Amino acid sequence: MENKMILKISSKSNPNSVAGAIAGVQENKRVELQAIGAGAVNQSMKAIAIARSFVAASGVDLLCIPAFCTVIVENEEKTGMKFIIKEEK
Repeated sequence: MENKMILKISSKSNPNSVAGAIAGVQENKRVELQAIGAGAVNQSMKAIAIARSFVAASGVDLLCIPAFCTVIVENEEKTGMKFIIKEEK
């Protein structure tokens, strides 16, 4: 069983709050951000950049792997982006 936390991001998500959630994840746990639409992808990218600055002080570097995902929204299948975030070893 994979140890991961999934965060669904919208265009109204607060990047600082999302960054705090990313930075607060325990070691060896993966975070996956899911975003549908340009605004949500933008907020995700801001959050990842902010989270990297949060954890840099403790000598941690975050790795981000972008990929496509399929999400069910109101019984409709939508294609979105997912950003897999983990500590670089």
